[in-house]
Amino acid sequence: MTEPSGGSTDKPRRPVAVPAIALVAITVVGITALLGGLNEAPEEPETLGPGAVLDQGRYTTKFVESRVTVERADSDFAEDKRFLELVFDVTNTSDETSGVGNPPAKIELAYQAADFAGSLVKISPAFPEDAGPFSFVRVKGGESRQLHPGVTRQVIVRYTLKEGQQPPDKITLDVGAFEYSEDPVAAVPHWGLESKEAGKGFLPEIKARVVLPVKKGDTT
Repeated sequence: MTEPSGGSTDKPRRPVAVPAIALVAITVVGITALLGGLNEAPEEPETLGPGAVLDQGRYTTKFVESRVTVERADSDFAEDKRFLELVFDVTNTSDETSGVGNPPAKIELAYQAADFAGSLVKISPAFPEDAGPFSFVRVKGGESRQLHPGVTRQVIVRYTLKEGQQPPDKITLDVGAFEYSEDPVAAVPHWGLESKEAGKGFLPEIKARVVLPVKKGDTT
């Protein structure tokens, strides 16, 4: 008997080899798609150091230094006080006088800030509540709590160091920026910290991460 032309249809097929690198690529793309796409990873904020200048919308800020200072006792019955200070040169670029403010107690409350120190939305390492912060503007003849338009002032954000407490080697600041917008309820233009919705609240946009080595000097 003559076999049909074309040969038998039951002949097993040879397996097709897929390079391992292709399998890895397919797996990575699949996982990336599952997690929401290639462009969904949050961007890391710009990292700055001492002497850097940042445009914060309402303010232009120079991050001068972090240091330990000692306030000597004025009598034999008092004790010396030590502080960790964050030092800034701040220019109010708006048309309105503002307060110096204070860093927020929690990052979830930062969106309410309108004054300079409120933009320091996270300070690491964190200090205990009874350590401060105490913020002020250094002016000729004393201290102030105001930043006037167009004037550069030195701003100090101070934390108290307890007896025997060693200061950290560095301070890291997550810093936000301000935008001028209308209040959605009262329709009154105002300065507020740039924020985004997060769950039932808002979180500030981090404009820069600033790392300041702590100048310890005389810490005794």
